[in-house]
Amino acid sequence: MNVSALASGQFRRYLGGNVFALNALWMLRVTVGWIAWELTGSASFVGLVAFLYFAPTMVAGPLFGVLTDRIDIKRAAVLTQSTLMFLAASLSVLYGSGLLTPFGLLAYATLTGLTMSAHAPVRMSLAPRLVERDRIGSAVNLVAMNFNIARMTGPALAGYLIAEFGVFTCLLVTTVCYLPFILALATLRPRARQGQGTEKVRFFEALLAGFGYVRTDTNIRAALLIAALSSFFLRGIIEVLPILADGVFDRGASGLGLLTSAAGVGAVLGGLFLAILPGRPDGSVPPLIPALYALGLGVLSALGLFQVWGVAMALVAALAFVATVVSIFCQSAIQMQIDDTYRGRVMSIWAVVAIGSAALGSLAFGGLADVMTFRATALTMAGAGLAALIVRIAVRIARRG
Repeated sequence: MNVSALASGQFRRYLGGNVFALNALWMLRVTVGWIAWELTGSASFVGLVAFLYFAPTMVAGPLFGVLTDRIDIKRAAVLTQSTLMFLAASLSVLYGSGLLTPFGLLAYATLTGLTMSAHAPVRMSLAPRLVERDRIGSAVNLVAMNFNIARMTGPALAGYLIAEFGVFTCLLVTTVCYLPFILALATLRPRARQGQGTEKVRFFEALLAGFGYVRTDTNIRAALLIAALSSFFLRGIIEVLPILADGVFDRGASGLGLLTSAAGVGAVLGGLFLAILPGRPDGSVPPLIPALYALGLGVLSALGLFQVWGVAMALVAALAFVATVVSIFCQSAIQMQIDDTYRGRVMSIWAVVAIGSAALGSLAFGGLADVMTFRATALTMAGAGLAALIVRIAVRIARRG
């Protein structure tokens, strides 16, 4: 695995501090999903909460992308992380005092989603500016590996804390976990933005320039499309695992932690697989990536057909493996092509596509699961995902013909 980015002391501090914040992110993801299920017992409500976590990115993401290309990126990172810490502390107080209602949880999810939509382009623009340009690919993969390890450890820790000490203790721990990363961010000195900035360009013109940059690059468009399909049809179910853990298997919070940790294991294995998968110098998406997506649809079908706990854990891990490989490969291909001048805007569009598709997928899965059996829901989503892939292939063939 290419670890050349670790030669940068700044990047090492960033990576080390981010361990705590990412574990907080995944612990909260599991805890909030469990609270949503605990408050209502509704699959649709769980899906709605997951949707609101990500929905603001679809609307505000590109706007924050323009701001990211204009402002001090270190201050922006400290501000967004501090806001996430404040929101986690507020949720802890509301839950601990017994004042948390379903509406309050929806409000928390929306505010957190809005803050995450601001942080997404900042996060994806900051790490590449802590290393030399020829080490950006290494930095992207290491950050992704860090994210996916937390995806394994965070849910397991959340499941343990909820089962042994309760939801309130888990919320307190997650709140404290943001602090080390905030302190690490304060010590960074990212590389100055290369190229002409957007400060002297009107905001709306800068926004359109970002979309124009994406529209004129065939490789970026192809990467965004396959990432959107994978996020909607494969990652969407991973965002509503309480439905599977308790609604299907009656395993409670500990079962949710195990399932989400299984997804983390699959994601880590996906990161290791990417370490041996060669990138493409031209930034194009190889046929292996759509093929893996098709394989993921088969795994989703199997998850609906074979409702055995051990099998379900393995299949969730396989889904996460596929979704991770597709997502990180596409993101890395895009990151290697763009310059710092457009990085915030382009990566905010990436966030809209990847995160927004997962949000819509979770909403669709939760809504279908309320009117169908889990088996029918999984098979319906897999069938629709396959149809979308066939349409994509047919359109490409028609354009070439």
